[in-house]
Parts: sequence; C-alpha cells; structure tokens
Amino acid sequence: MNKFYQIWKKFGQNFQEGGKFAKLSSFYDAFDTFLFTPDATAKRNGSHIHDGRDSKRTMILVVIALIPALLFGMFNVGYQHLLATGQLAAISELTCPLFWKAFGFGTLAVLPYLIVAYVVGLGIEFTVAQIKHEEVAEGFLVTGFIIPLIVPINTPLWQVAIAVAFAVIFAKEVFGGTGYNIFNVALITRAFLFFAYPSHMTGDEPFVRIGSTFGWDGGQLVEGYTCATPLTQLGTGTPVSQSFWDMANGLIPGSVGETCIWAILLGGLLLICTGVASWKTMLATFVGGALTAILFNRFGAESNLAAQYPWYMHLVSGGFAFGAVFMATDPVTSARTECGKWIYGFLIGLVAVLVRVLNPGYPEGMMLAILLMNAFAPLIDWCVVQVNINKRAKRVAK
Repeated sequence: MNKFYQIWKKFGQNFQEGGKFAKLSSFYDAFDTFLFTPDATAKRNGSHIHDGRDSKRTMILVVIALIPALLFGMFNVGYQHLLATGQLAAISELTCPLFWKAFGFGTLAVLPYLIVAYVVGLGIEFTVAQIKHEEVAEGFLVTGFIIPLIVPINTPLWQVAIAVAFAVIFAKEVFGGTGYNIFNVALITRAFLFFAYPSHMTGDEPFVRIGSTFGWDGGQLVEGYTCATPLTQLGTGTPVSQSFWDMANGLIPGSVGETCIWAILLGGLLLICTGVASWKTMLATFVGGALTAILFNRFGAESNLAAQYPWYMHLVSGGFAFGAVFMATDPVTSARTECGKWIYGFLIGLVAVLVRVLNPGYPEGMMLAILLMNAFAPLIDWCVVQVNINKRAKRVAK
C-alpha cells in the first residue's frame, strides 16, 4: 500500500502547477482525497477543526447507511414486477429462484438511475471545479445516491438527467457550491420532476417498459409495474388497504428507497451512532408529524380520509421516514443550533401532515415540508442565538 501511495503521489506531481497536466488538477485532487486521507488541513477562513477526517469520509458513512434501503428497494421493484405479471401471488410463495429473479430484475432497473445521477451530477461538478480552479466538492457523493431512491422506477432516465442537471446548477452551484446551498439538492431534483413531469411521479401511468433494454426475463419485453401508492389512494378518497406492518415491511408500491421502514431505521441508527446526523432532528420530525396527525384524528372532518388516517400510519407512509432520517438531517440545509434542531424537525413533521391532509392534490407532503423548512432554517438559528444573547445580557445586567 505504501509503495502504491508513493507511486500515486509521484504521478500526482504532473498535476501540480507547472506539470504537464496542471489544467486537470481538480480531477487528480478529487481521486486523491477519495482514495487517501488528506495530508493537508482546511485553508478557508473560519475553519476551526484541523484533523484528518474530511467531508468525504462523512459522506461515505451516509452512503453506507443508505445501502440497506437501496438493496431492499431493488428487491421490491422486482417483487412488484412479479406480482404484476402474475409470476407471484404473495410473499409466502417466494422461492429462492424467484427471490433472485426479483432482485436481479430490480438491480437492472435501478442501476441506470444511479449511473445517470452520478454521471450528470459529477460531470457538472468536475467541470465547474476545473473552470473555477477549485477542489471538487464531495457533497454529490450522497446526493447522487439518494436521487434514485426517491423517484418512482417508471421515471424516464432522460427526465432524471434533466432534473439532476437543473438541481446541481440552480440549487447548488449558483449559491457557491457544496456547503453554501440553501435547499437540499436531491429534493430539488424530485421537485423539478414532480412539477415538470407530474404523471410519472404520481403513479397515474400504471405500466411502463423498463426492462426490455436488458433483455431480462428470458429475452422478452418486460414491463415494470407501478401503481398508485397508499398516499395517492388516500388523496383520491380511496381507503388504504395496507396495514401498519405492510407499510413498515415495505413490500408495497412506492419510490425505490422509501418503502421499508426497517432498512431506513437501520441506516438512521448508523448515522446516529457515528455522530453524522442529529437524533434531535430525526426525533422532532417524527414527534411533529405524530402530534399533528393526532390533532386531525381528534378534530378533523370525518369525511376527510387523510385527517382520520391514524397518526402511526403517517409515520410509515410515503417518504416520511426516509425524509426524516436522511434529508431533514442534511447538515448544510438544516438548523445547526441544538435548540433549533428541535424546532426545525418539529415543523417539518407538522407541515408534512398538514399538506397531506389539507391538499388532496399532493398527498405526500414531506418533500415540500423539508424544502420549506430549508428556507427557514437560518431564521430559526438566528432566533435561537438572539434569545440566548438576550438571556445572557439580562444575567450580566443583574
């Protein structure tokens, strides 16, 4: 390993100022800091922590935490396909060959979304870094992994490419790049898709070809099945047939990584144990959603199915849990003060349930709730700081 490191560093001299590849220094730096712990400390003004743990290591921990949701999502895509094509009637009939058939189909369906997200997003980031002669930002390591998990599997790849490009340019780079963006880039991607191409995001198109490119299933043209999610049914006035355990176990229609609560919570536990994400934000989001739903259960109109939807069902439906664990806790776009994290998370849960109940046209709610609170996070922190300053000033005056 030491010998490889020496060879790599010697090769890197070609990318330094005066070297033959100096114009591509950002590319070398990106791979160098990804493969090895950096031997340099932060140089920007205002940096106070100078050690070997850089942001890329933190981002990789988040990616690892997302893997259980990705793997289950791949299986669920294939499982829903088997159900739709009549090859399977229930999970109890699942055999080992059918399991691998489902997982294989789902893997081939989901991988192109990962590839498109990373190729487009990192392509833009590398290009911008070269133009500005800066280091390649590491934030898209997580963003590119999250995007395929929060979009329906029937979304055309060209639409995903356009949405990723829009989000990276207009929600990130125009603000100054990683660490300066106001809104969560992955959620801006989903928001762009929702408002630009709503039919693919709501389950209104039940059958879409996604497997024929790979010749899967014996070389036959395969149609991937998507249908209305439980929240979509609720928004249209149709009672939800799935139980709490059906929703928690995740074998239901929905975005790739948002259905299995156990996989999401497993990833959340890793983030909390490693100190990467704030448990306060997570807990406050669930508490805010639960209390708001309880109030609607008690005082909401009986004719409004969303208002009478049990509070615990709200927490396991749609993207609520995924958003609370992986996106509300984004360190760049969320509140940073300890008290502010409680307020920020609570308001996300509150707004998410409000949107679900009061806006039948958009039954999900979590995306808009997080984006809205992204905008208010700096104000929340400012208010918390001012309150603390005033308290200290009063103590000094005494």
